[in-house]
Amino acid sequence: MFNQKSALKTKKRNINSQSQFISKFFKLAARNVFSQHFIGISILVAVTVWIVWLTLIGPTRALSNLIVNWEAAVTMIFGSMVAGGTSMGGGAVAFPVFTKVLHVPPTEAKVFSLAIQSIGMSAASLTIVAMKTKVEWRFIRWASLGGVPGIILGSVFLAPVLPPDLIKFSFTMMTCSFAMVLFALNRTRRNPHLAIPSWGKRERVFSLIAGLWGGIVSGLVGSGMDIIGFSIMVLLFGLCEKVSTPTSVILMAINAVVGFILHQYFIGDFVEPITNYWLAAVPVVVVGAPTGAILCNLMKRKTISRMLIGLILNESVSSFFLIPLTAKLLCYSLVVFAIFLSIYYWMYKSRIYVAPSFIRERY
Repeated sequence: MFNQKSALKTKKRNINSQSQFISKFFKLAARNVFSQHFIGISILVAVTVWIVWLTLIGPTRALSNLIVNWEAAVTMIFGSMVAGGTSMGGGAVAFPVFTKVLHVPPTEAKVFSLAIQSIGMSAASLTIVAMKTKVEWRFIRWASLGGVPGIILGSVFLAPVLPPDLIKFSFTMMTCSFAMVLFALNRTRRNPHLAIPSWGKRERVFSLIAGLWGGIVSGLVGSGMDIIGFSIMVLLFGLCEKVSTPTSVILMAINAVVGFILHQYFIGDFVEPITNYWLAAVPVVVVGAPTGAILCNLMKRKTISRMLIGLILNESVSSFFLIPLTAKLLCYSLVVFAIFLSIYYWMYKSRIYVAPSFIRERY
């Protein structure tokens, strides 16, 4: 009897000790988490969006819509992390799933992409600013000036007249050509810049052209400003990938907001079922995109490049499988590939902004 009571007391002490340890662990973890200013801001943004989401449409409708459209929410878990942590955008994940698995028309998938990026990438941008991550604000300002007319031109004038398969495959060829040149660039020893070395009229013109080009592509496929901005920053300006990636995320966030406003209030095609997909994905992307931005900040430069090349490869393979190829489309795509490969190769070889200690050797 005495032994049983003693064993019971020992067991209670062990339970109390374990409970205290767990309590101290979570308190310490919470203290460490919230001591990081950017994590606190990210959580605040996510909670604020969740409250607004539940308040505006009502808890019952919000949760029922989330259950009905759970595929969109699950897709954007990974898609938002890709959007917040790379310059490829969540469309590399979302577009194949939405068009083939969820059977969403490409035009609706494009509008959804812009709408959801306006939330997710804006949340990621706030995290990037809160982390005090180095970005090239001069490029953001001037590229955004070109991006506004670009996305209007792409969405209003070009998208209605160009075949969706042609648009999508052209984007695939453009990113493929960039991936090839980026791969070659990363097989060289270089000293990338942490800021654009000089800033004058020429750099402003380059940035405006990049913004116009990126805006047009975003208006056609729902993404593109980020990858185009990234390609010019890395290949032409010689900017480090760890600076170019968060810069491209902020740039795409601005462009996505403009595109969302354009489709919502002027074109008027942000309607059901796109709104339902969007409402299901909103509470997910405000967590996923900032998480992607945080993970990107922890990665090395070459890891970011390799991940981007892998995403482009995945997007390219999915396009070949998902889009019906015709002889005419294939010939046109090869022409587009050759044009963009020439442009990117010129940037790579121009050496206008390359550091003097640049040596063309393998690591």
